[in-house]
Amino acid sequence: MYAEISMQDTLEQSEVIALYRANEWSSAEKPEQLLAALRNSHSLVTARLNGHLIGIGNAISDGHLVVYFPHMLVHPNHQRQGVGKQMMQAMQEKYTGFHQQMLTADGNAIDFYKSLGFSRAGKTEPMWIYAGSDH
Repeated sequence: MYAEISMQDTLEQSEVIALYRANEWSSAEKPEQLLAALRNSHSLVTARLNGHLIGIGNAISDGHLVVYFPHMLVHPNHQRQGVGKQMMQAMQEKYTGFHQQMLTADGNAIDFYKSLGFSRAGKTEPMWIYAGSDH
């Protein structure tokens, strides 16, 4: 599949919320906060097919040593077609040479991220205070 990957896209709230709802992410229930968070990320990557938003991911970073990838979503109808890989490759290219590239992966996403070079960090344990219920 050929998707247009962009690191400089503009977003409409309705298309973002539709994508998050399609993936059953609870942040879709906080649209204003979600859009503000995405727009204020260090980096944002999108994937479009025929102009339709089918993927989005963001990065939070200090800009020098550490980058954290909190969101990476591909519409369920377009998963397992290389879209997520294209988006993550764009992000990893931007952050090449950083001391740490971090994320939290669960379920089927674990093998996906392993295929991109991510691995469990030593004896670390993922921890959080989280108001959602989708992970």
